[in-house]
Amino acid sequence: MLKRVLVANRGEIALRVIRACHELGSEAIAVYSDADRDGLPARLADGAYRLGPPPVAQSYLRARRLIAIARRAGCDGLHPGYGLLAENAEFAAQVEAAGLAFVGPSPNAIRLMGDKVAARRLAREHQVPTVPGSFAPLPDLAQARRQAERLGYPVLLKAAAGGGGKGLRLVSRPDELENAYERAAAEVAQGFADRSLYLEKFIPRAKHIEVQVLADGAGQVLHCYERDCSVQRRHQKLIEESPAPRLGSEKRAELGRAALEITRACGYRSAGTVEFLYDITEERYYFLEMNTRIQVEHPVSELVTGIDLVQQQLRLASGEKLSLTQQQLRPRGAALECRIYAEDAQQDFAPSLGQIEELILPSGPGVRVDSGVDRGDRVTRYYDPLLLKLIVWAEDRPGAIARMERALKEFTLLGVATTAEFHRRALRAAGFLDGSYDTDFVASLGPPGQLDALSRRQLAVAAALLREAQRAPLAPDAARTESAWKGASWPDETLYG
Repeated sequence: MLKRVLVANRGEIALRVIRACHELGSEAIAVYSDADRDGLPARLADGAYRLGPPPVAQSYLRARRLIAIARRAGCDGLHPGYGLLAENAEFAAQVEAAGLAFVGPSPNAIRLMGDKVAARRLAREHQVPTVPGSFAPLPDLAQARRQAERLGYPVLLKAAAGGGGKGLRLVSRPDELENAYERAAAEVAQGFADRSLYLEKFIPRAKHIEVQVLADGAGQVLHCYERDCSVQRRHQKLIEESPAPRLGSEKRAELGRAALEITRACGYRSAGTVEFLYDITEERYYFLEMNTRIQVEHPVSELVTGIDLVQQQLRLASGEKLSLTQQQLRPRGAALECRIYAEDAQQDFAPSLGQIEELILPSGPGVRVDSGVDRGDRVTRYYDPLLLKLIVWAEDRPGAIARMERALKEFTLLGVATTAEFHRRALRAAGFLDGSYDTDFVASLGPPGQLDALSRRQLAVAAALLREAQRAPLAPDAARTESAWKGASWPDETLYG
């Protein structure tokens, strides 16, 4: 087992990895930007090092500095979390060249599956269905026109590298293609230093379903069943659940087999996710891509299978083999995850910045909270707006929905707007309750209404309590403690803990 791991990320995923390390008996070393110096990961790790000022490019993307810190801190492994550097093959290779274990797949697997067009070719070679479209990058606009005419409009322009919805454009008519092509190419060039695009046929009524996989690089591969991630806005997920509703046992088994085929084909090791588009009308699935990292929504798979996926990542990076077989893995119950973003759904999910003045987290049977924030933290413009995740488990889907509604009623955050009210509204929608929702679900809800009476009452009570607390004088001991801390500062680059 790895003895000391550098957690090269921030927020809730950094805290998630720190906890997994501690449960395995490993030490966890955090890194922090100036904006995160008082955050939970830096406070709960066994040590922490300063990276520098925000934004991301000047802090958490400083690959050489991260590796230097890992070596200086005596680490033998590095966990990249998700996003940022997690799917950067060059970074993974640099980590390994420095004599550290990269907690993720090999650089070759990252490189192969990071090229979406190459991944589509691999799927086709192994008889896994793919969405009709390109199997080579588009060299120019003229070729894009020819392929779009062959496929038939509407079509999707997509980035051959990267993810997160960057470069994705729906083209409904031929006269829209030129502008969409130029805008998409410019966006992906800025985001990924690669202008490569490809085309796919647009499928109007579809679900986004993904399969969680684990592999040890020595031939043992298993899947941890599927998640439905169709509730999205601007191609970013808001709600995930497992098992996927309205997916028959035969299709579920087919998706699992297809995910295993892709995972074996790229010689994979670690946790990963194989993503599919499921055509609701035709009841057919198509391979989309493989994410070569832990996913934000991994907790729903953990709750229905009982497997700690982050611990599995750490064990596999240590050279251990999978101890489970597919036959031993049996899912149980249903799990839901709501991503709580610092966004105002009343204002088209506009970012919300400020200080978290009050935070009340739900608890009780079957409720899990993966959070990277605390009362007093500031939400800045520099980083992803994801604050925390509410995850619930119950014996069946109706029970999980009821439990999530209860958890959302208990949840209160003051100081910035969040998506919590959107989630309350979404869970009551007929399309969600019957499981028929697709990737257009958020748009189908229509414009958001005013906060319901329960939400208004919760916020009013919490605000009144906060005002009362602010008026109350400090107790003598608290006053002395506060005085003792005045003028104190963290060391810039030293290991503490």
